[in-house]
Amino acid sequence: MKPRKPSIASTLRPAPASGQAAHLRTAGFTLIELMMTLMVAAILMAIAIPGFRNMLLSQRLSTAANSMVNTINTARMEAIKRNASAQFCSDDPARNTNDTLGAICAANAGAVYAINNASPPVVTRILNVADLGAALQLSSVMALRFNAQGVGYQPANPATPFGGNVAQLCTSQLSTNNIYTIQMASGAILTVKPSTGSCP
Repeated sequence: MKPRKPSIASTLRPAPASGQAAHLRTAGFTLIELMMTLMVAAILMAIAIPGFRNMLLSQRLSTAANSMVNTINTARMEAIKRNASAQFCSDDPARNTNDTLGAICAANAGAVYAINNASPPVVTRILNVADLGAALQLSSVMALRFNAQGVGYQPANPATPFGGNVAQLCTSQLSTNNIYTIQMASGAILTVKPSTGSCP
C-alpha cells in the first residue's frame, strides 16, 4: 500500500497572528530610504540634463546646416527647371554683385535666399541670421549662381564651377562637432563636414 500524500491544505503556512498582520500593513519606507532615493534621482538628473541640452543644440546645428543644403539645391533645381539663372544669396550684400539677381539679394540682406530671374522672380527665404539665436552663428556665406545646366559658380566668375566652402555654422556651447561647414565640389556636389574648433 502506497503512503498517502499530504493534502494541499496541510502544506500551507498558518495564517499570521493578528498583531503580525497589522505590522505588515503599516510597514513603509524609512526616512533614510527616501533620502537615498532622492539623492540618486538628483544625481541622474544632474547627468542627464546637460547631455539633453547638448543633444538639442547639436540637433539645431544639424537642422540649420541641412536647411542651407536644401536651399542651395532648391536654387539649383529652379535654374534647371526654368532654363535660367538662379542665385543662392549671401547674407553679405557685397558678395551678391550688382546685376539683377544680385540686387534682389542685396535688398534682402541679413538673410539667405534662393532666387531666380523669372518675371517676377521667385524668392525662397531659407534662413535669417537673426532667427538662429545667440547659440548659433552663421558666417562665410558664399553667393552662388546656378546656370541652366545646374552648375554653380561665383557671380563674379561665371566661367569656373565653384569649389570650396559655401557657408559655416558654429556654436561655442558644444565641446565637439561644434562647426558644420557646407562645401561644394565641381559646382554641384554638396557635403556637410562637422568639425571641432573655435567659432570665428
